[in-house]
Amino acid sequence: MGASLSGLTEGSNGSAMGPGLGDIPESCVACVFLYLTPPEICNLARLNRAFRGAASSDSVWEAKLPRNYQDLLDLLPPERYQNLSKKDIFALLSRPVPFDDGSKEVWLDRVTGRVCMSISAKGLAITGIEDRRYWNWVPTEESRFHVVAYLQQIWWFEVDGAVKFPFPADIYTLFFRLHLGRFFKRLGRRACSFEHTHGWDIKPVRFELSTSDGQQASCEFCLDETNHDDANGNQKRGCWIEYKVGEFIVTDSEPSTEVRFSMKQIDCTHSKGGLCVDSVFIIPSDLRERKRKGILK
Repeated sequence: MGASLSGLTEGSNGSAMGPGLGDIPESCVACVFLYLTPPEICNLARLNRAFRGAASSDSVWEAKLPRNYQDLLDLLPPERYQNLSKKDIFALLSRPVPFDDGSKEVWLDRVTGRVCMSISAKGLAITGIEDRRYWNWVPTEESRFHVVAYLQQIWWFEVDGAVKFPFPADIYTLFFRLHLGRFFKRLGRRACSFEHTHGWDIKPVRFELSTSDGQQASCEFCLDETNHDDANGNQKRGCWIEYKVGEFIVTDSEPSTEVRFSMKQIDCTHSKGGLCVDSVFIIPSDLRERKRKGILK
């Protein structure tokens, strides 16, 4: 088997078996690469010189970048991306690019090259966040931003946010990442305390989003249903849960799309507490579903 593959990659000059992969012109290989994903291209680049050359072609990698990738580069200092090849630009943008004082991040999905975004709890307007009687900032490695907002107890619960960004044309899903209970390490193992967790099973939390071009979505979820499993088969307490607010459609990156979103439970007849607010994610809808099903990693 190994000898057969070796013959294929060597071509007519290195083997008596006739033409092989080594005889394919680099330009033809580049045309094939236009239909492959970045991980597939990088794997095939190891075959021979022609494949390595095609895998470094600017024309191949420009096709993998969103049309307005320069808008993402503009979030970085110019010296970070000047004189880089398109392949290196793709690699640079596939890592989180922070903006708005580090409270938001944008990146390209490494398989599809599509734009994803996350917004830290630090980038949200949280009612009462400055009062330590109600909220605390908790450092943790379980958040991509290394900190979450933890609610001990409050009567008026409201979290608002907004982002204006030149999203490429796509259908996007917005969701909140929340956790009931306060987690911590005990003897090197993860543990949770539900000392302050209460009030979330009485009435649902309302989630809303709207866009600058008039799109709207809303939904309601009871965050604490201790006698029922959620859609993923996990108890809601002690787990990170993604609450889908809705979808919005972008037809063009210009003008920039402004998205406003919120979650609130402002019925002051009862208090609520024991909730961690991590972040908000905006991700292409079908990409999120494929990842949930394990099709993409």
